[in-house]
Amino acid sequence: MPQEDTMARTGPALGAPAERREGRDKVTGRARYAAEYPLPGRAHAWPVPATVARGRVTAIDTAAAREVPGVLDVLTHENAPRIAEPEDATLAVLQNPRVPHRGWFVALVVADTLEAARAGARAVLVTYDTEEHDVTLRPDHPGAYEPQEANGGHPGRTEHGHPDGAFAAAPVRVDTEYRVPPLHNHPMEPHASTAHWDRARDRLTVYASSQGGSTVRSVLAGLFGLPEDHVTVVAEHVGGGFGSKGTPRPDVVLATMAARHTGRAVTVSLPRGYLAAVVGHRAPTVHRLRLGATADGRLTTVEHEVTTHTSRVREFVEQAAVPARVMYAAPHLRTVHRVVPLDVPSPSWMRAPGEAPGMYALESAMDELACAVGEDPVELRILNEPDSEPGSGRPFSSRHLVECLREGARRFDWAHHAPRPHARSEGLLLVGTGVAAATYPVLVSPSTAAAHALPDGTFLVRVNATDIGTGARTVLAQVAADALGVPLERVRTEIGSSDLPAAPLAGGSSGTASWGWAVHAACVRLAGRLAGHTGPLPATGLVERADTTGRADADRGYARHAFGAHFAEVTVDTVTGEVRVRRLLGVYAAGRILNARTARSQFVGAMTMGLGMALTEGSTMDAAFGDFTESDLASYHVPAHADVPDIEAHWIEEDDPHLNPMGSKGIGEIGIVGTAAAIGNAVHHATGIRFRELPLTPDRVLAGLA
Repeated sequence: MPQEDTMARTGPALGAPAERREGRDKVTGRARYAAEYPLPGRAHAWPVPATVARGRVTAIDTAAAREVPGVLDVLTHENAPRIAEPEDATLAVLQNPRVPHRGWFVALVVADTLEAARAGARAVLVTYDTEEHDVTLRPDHPGAYEPQEANGGHPGRTEHGHPDGAFAAAPVRVDTEYRVPPLHNHPMEPHASTAHWDRARDRLTVYASSQGGSTVRSVLAGLFGLPEDHVTVVAEHVGGGFGSKGTPRPDVVLATMAARHTGRAVTVSLPRGYLAAVVGHRAPTVHRLRLGATADGRLTTVEHEVTTHTSRVREFVEQAAVPARVMYAAPHLRTVHRVVPLDVPSPSWMRAPGEAPGMYALESAMDELACAVGEDPVELRILNEPDSEPGSGRPFSSRHLVECLREGARRFDWAHHAPRPHARSEGLLLVGTGVAAATYPVLVSPSTAAAHALPDGTFLVRVNATDIGTGARTVLAQVAADALGVPLERVRTEIGSSDLPAAPLAGGSSGTASWGWAVHAACVRLAGRLAGHTGPLPATGLVERADTTGRADADRGYARHAFGAHFAEVTVDTVTGEVRVRRLLGVYAAGRILNARTARSQFVGAMTMGLGMALTEGSTMDAAFGDFTESDLASYHVPAHADVPDIEAHWIEEDDPHLNPMGSKGIGEIGIVGTAAAIGNAVHHATGIRFRELPLTPDRVLAGLA
């Protein structure tokens, strides 16, 4: 029998640009999302957010709300079902009168219709005892501290060598600061959950907009005192998440509470304007970078200190200094995270947490160093290429950043990049080009899966994977067809239900690697069993299962990362300050690409998001009101079609035997990582002015030009 954990790569199915299997269902409306299940007697619920930045609820008058036609009940901390204390304190909604930040939910109105629930919520009168609040991040904040760990379990501080002495002695020094504002995930489908409680069987079914149904099931079972096998979570179609749906959010807890309280199925669909306060955000970061180098640009020391905020509800530390532990060779290195607890909504994951803001700052500083020593920015990065991971000393399982830079430079015609800034113009437009590197870690978690051979000659793969718009159904079918040695059209997949074999969430660019490993293992076992089978299959078919625990989570002793290079060309209007991106190119080394079509979609989508990070996206915390002022898509500007230029995404062939049976690395996030820095560096190249705070909006650029 073939070994289920073999690292061999076979068959033509992997890599083919197969079309998404659910595409037609999505464009014709047949695909159902969490708020679209028409369960009998379904009610709707609308939450009431707190209107103070910190304090306590002293009274809630629900009389007017209850008089609204169609309103069934109003849940508050006084009558809502009690739940167990959650590990994630953001889920402890309607349990006590505390208000930790503006937008925290203090009531929930349940009604026959969405319109009645909304009208009822507006009629609820809440009285507060307010307290002094502080929502302003600054590096010298007296409450700042160094955490033991940043997000992902990374040490809060690392240091080797003597960075201070090395910096003081360096012939060339760059000492600079960069700022990234709060950013919001804003998936196409806002957070929604529909819960149905079968009281007769004491079973809970939840249709959730979540990146991980198995996690939602486990959390709900713990909160409501149910055995896990009495909870089913369905997340068949999810309209994006970008990290904000990685773990349960308050909507699923509120829907479950309301369903238990009323005895009816209940849908909670959060208005987009509420998301900023309750589903997480990318925390703002202030970056201090000190680079010391020899006269020819060889780094002698790298220091990256990040200050960020967290809420008083739970600690979350954006790991933005971590990329400096990966990228460049330097005998002296220090990376530090500092965090300030404030009366703000709880930050959380947003596409490429840590890497996106951290690499913006590091790659901008590297561009400054290239200018300081008079070296080409591409060549400077190649000059400082490490032999092993700088922070850990581990060998890289594979690292082809140099190849990405070289191939990107060739495709972008970098040879014609003007060596000096502010050298090219077209009438009132200044023109510049920029480059930045990118990295993202290879993450993988244990998963289970089942593969079935059916009497009609087809195959069925079952795994609780979540397709958040990435094409997971299609790629997992390709993995199965490859392992079974059969045509792709003979393989079906079932995903998106916690009743299927358990699987980890879709996050950290780890989904395909985690689920695919288990699918591959189950299919290899099944292929071996079929090879020894004679005669027709039994009516129930044959099934093989796999669990990758102990293999997928084994430490292989290598530093495993994807790498990439981004190139950008911009114009800067000297009259309006408007920045336009003409060209954007990304070249990646991300292991084996499993589906050329869906991979390109992921790369281009992430690069578009990076363009937004650079030019349009940014949020402001109002110091007086303690609120994000840009809370919807009218004020928080994501790129529109007119903002997006010709985007090219390419990759180099990379064979890494230390990953998984498919040889793949995650590709969902690396596209955002270097894009903002490449655009920022291009703006500097066009103008000769270094802008140190994102986004590069016309008002900021025009002020700099003046």
